[in-house]
Amino acid sequence: MAHIKFGTDGWRGVIAEDFTFSNIEKVALATGRYFSKHKKIDHGIVIGYDARFLSQEFAHRSAQVIASLGVKVLLADKISSTPMVSLAVLKKKAAGGIVITASHNPAKYNGFKIKGDFGGPAHPEMITEVENELAPLQELPELPLTLQPFDDLVKHRKIVFVNLTKIYVEDLQTKIEFDLIKAKRIHILHDAMFGAGMGIPELLLPGIGTIRSEYNPSFGGGHPEPLAQNLEELAVEVRAGKYHFGFATDGDADRVGAIDEKGNFVDSHRIFAILLKYLVERKHYKGAVAKSLSVSEIITKMCDSYNIKLFETPVGFKYLCRLMVEKDIIIAGEESGGLGVKGHLPERDGIFVGFLLAEIMAVRGKKLSELVKELFNEFGEHHFGRIDKQLTLPEKEKVMKFFEKKPKKVGIFPVVRVDTTDGVKLFTKDGWMLVRASGTEPLIRFYAESNTPKKVQQMLKAAIAAK
Repeated sequence: MAHIKFGTDGWRGVIAEDFTFSNIEKVALATGRYFSKHKKIDHGIVIGYDARFLSQEFAHRSAQVIASLGVKVLLADKISSTPMVSLAVLKKKAAGGIVITASHNPAKYNGFKIKGDFGGPAHPEMITEVENELAPLQELPELPLTLQPFDDLVKHRKIVFVNLTKIYVEDLQTKIEFDLIKAKRIHILHDAMFGAGMGIPELLLPGIGTIRSEYNPSFGGGHPEPLAQNLEELAVEVRAGKYHFGFATDGDADRVGAIDEKGNFVDSHRIFAILLKYLVERKHYKGAVAKSLSVSEIITKMCDSYNIKLFETPVGFKYLCRLMVEKDIIIAGEESGGLGVKGHLPERDGIFVGFLLAEIMAVRGKKLSELVKELFNEFGEHHFGRIDKQLTLPEKEKVMKFFEKKPKKVGIFPVVRVDTTDGVKLFTKDGWMLVRASGTEPLIRFYAESNTPKKVQQMLKAAIAAK
């Protein structure tokens, strides 16, 4: 049996290879045992699931295991996004939450995310405790627990079905100015990427356009991550339908990417900056800002300009979540499309952020392309790129070894400073490069930022070719 290990955001594995019902039972039992000591355990644990192959069945089995322990389970009555589960944990005062999802990973993967009682990703020490519970279970040939029949657990209300969609929609209606978006006739197209966000925006804004919003566990052969190369269809449809903008959400709808009215991709760095400007200048939010070290330096410049404290963390929203729980954070964001906003959740939420962008356009009376241009005029041009390379373990180790030696030069770019907080980040006079091994897939991610798209490509090529 493959060793079960939690990565950057939960445990993920290939369905039927290591992500099996037998392994799910063990992870669910370890998680149930961990939460059974929680002071809020009488309120139960929330379990939700995305639109992947067998996600519902994996969620039901997890619920069956935990309920057989004597712990109450609040189980989603249908496909639900990760933010829906986090919100329900808060609203129901639950001890924690579980989401069966592999987020933005390809269709062959599924996963198991754990949420804390604060409504966000479990802190690293919480995951360590779950792994400690799991370690002895991994050696056992079968589960040391007699599972009660699922229907009996439902009958005795140890498993209670909950409409997470209703809780979520009612909450967002109080947080976004939908009446203003309607009044200004902001014409929006949502790309669900066949993920858990399907059908939700229509409940919040009737008449919104949608694509890839039906059940398709193979994601149409694509990759449910809102990056430029995966959103060509959205770009075409935004232009053809004369939409003001489009936004896409990933497999579990916690990440976001956008397309402006001209069909240009607007990445999470620019969305982060647009939101920060609005929250500080228009909404007069007070507090600090938090970002992963792979996020654009434009956020650093903005915080300097606003005289706002900036926290920088390793990659993984769990680190940003902790800051949002423990400090007064206006906004927290990561490069891969995850943004959390004060007053909502210490959690990423792609649908919330997509509609907040629409609110900003309605309030400011500007197109999305104009909001980006305004940022560049004020804080300078910032362009970003990322390439993910599939590598064998020896190749992966060789690449990381080279960068861990802190090279003085990469290609034609002299290195002026090195940060090893997470992977190796190399600063040059032209920008920066970051090389880090993925925590969820067998690959290395190469990132770069500079003041022109051409330099970004040169830096990425240099980093990939370095040996």
